[in-house]
Amino acid sequence: MDKVLLYDTTLRDGTQAEDISFQVEDKVRIAKRLDELGIDYIEGGWPGSNPKDITFFQAIKSETLQHSKIAAFGSTRRARITPAEDNNIQMLISAQPDTVTIFGKTWDFHVHEALRISLEENLELINDSLVYLKERVPEVVYDAEHFFDGYKANPEYALKTLQAAAEAKIDCIVLCDTNGGTMPHEIPAIMDVVKKAVDVPLGIHAHNDSECAVANSLMAVDCGAIHVQGTINGFGERCGNANLCSIIPALSLKLKRDCLKEGKLQTLRNASRYVYELANLTPNKHQPYVGNSAFAHKGGVHVSAIQRHPETYEHIRPELVGNRTRVLVSDLSGRSNILVKAEECGIELDGKDPVTLEILEDIKNLENQGFQFEGAEASFELLMLRAMGKLKHYFSVSAFRVIDTLRDSDEAPVSEATIKVKVGGKVEHTAADGNGPVNALDKAMRKALISFYPQIGEVKLLDYKVRVLPTSQGTDSVIRVLVESGDHEARWGTVGVSSNVIDASYQALADALTYKLHKDND
Repeated sequence: MDKVLLYDTTLRDGTQAEDISFQVEDKVRIAKRLDELGIDYIEGGWPGSNPKDITFFQAIKSETLQHSKIAAFGSTRRARITPAEDNNIQMLISAQPDTVTIFGKTWDFHVHEALRISLEENLELINDSLVYLKERVPEVVYDAEHFFDGYKANPEYALKTLQAAAEAKIDCIVLCDTNGGTMPHEIPAIMDVVKKAVDVPLGIHAHNDSECAVANSLMAVDCGAIHVQGTINGFGERCGNANLCSIIPALSLKLKRDCLKEGKLQTLRNASRYVYELANLTPNKHQPYVGNSAFAHKGGVHVSAIQRHPETYEHIRPELVGNRTRVLVSDLSGRSNILVKAEECGIELDGKDPVTLEILEDIKNLENQGFQFEGAEASFELLMLRAMGKLKHYFSVSAFRVIDTLRDSDEAPVSEATIKVKVGGKVEHTAADGNGPVNALDKAMRKALISFYPQIGEVKLLDYKVRVLPTSQGTDSVIRVLVESGDHEARWGTVGVSSNVIDASYQALADALTYKLHKDND
């Protein structure tokens, strides 16, 4: 297989995305994780633009990377000064990276309007800067900014900028679709011309403004590019950069190109989730290859088919990228869904057993009322166990009351919950204050149960979502509450539905605690 070099720019281009900001410690941790994945180049930032990036290059020197090269990013020298006088160029060198990548202007429109210099002077900026750097750093990459737009506007000049770079005998020229407007069908003809104009290894750097960044990157590789730039999860300015989490498996599994060492592709999903976590963002469940829903099946016909041959509705085996097949249960479910979910939960069900049909009917009735089990698989497991008579009766709540009291108009209301819980023959009647009525109820329920079941103290409420169902009417609405809970071993989702948000929350919270007790005693 032909080798394709992977160049990650999550720590620079990725941080230009709205809502993303990494501390230096985060950037170091991500760099180490990308090294474990097997990324060839990790672009750490622009040392001439901000103190944080300077600190990163200092910090990363104390880390031992097994595979990746660290790249520093910058620009060509400024007009009317030499590279030796340009502070940005000097900062790139003093950062002591393995590789330096600089960008230059390809589009004549930018040369005239942004730099306000002559076209010939721009060629000198490119060549001077690259010659100077190539004499002082081990490896130099040139990003031809706005190349595709520049080529379409003035092909002769765009090619001259690449030739000015190639004359510096650099290691790679990267063709950039900076505005993200290029279509995949445009790539082959343009790259064919470029390959005839310069004899330097070519790369691709695509943005996703037209939802074509991954397609353009793959097309460029098919046309001869051996260097692909992108970010983990497609993070980047505006609509993002080319998503390496889609490009890497496509290169490995679809185009049969060598880009990761054997066994590393299976860690791709974990790397994706790791970067989401440090970015403090919720993972996109619909993301190809690595998302939770990438191999999730809901329709009964689909589930029945993948039971026989997964290839019927899965384009790859999810385990290849560290993912897994998921079977969802809903009003679209068939008997196959129920049997698969039961097997996942370690519950033996016979397809001909009337209990299976009863569970299926219960699900459809409950979803008609507004329940949703796709994100509440713990509630679904409890439903199956109850139908089979296999769920132990851990506790019952005979009464609860929640009161919100406004004591001062300048302060938030105070919430208090009282609850009466019965465990065996004993009754516990207690109360708790909370930050809002649901939090107060949650605290009161735990307080009542913890003397009977100390493991309740391990449960944490990780997420809480409330949705007003579409068919509801104003304040007389039906509410669905989805709760995600977890302990030191696992996470699980539960659901409640009611016209009363407190009651819906109670249902979901009670299921969450019941599931914990069942899990620990199973």
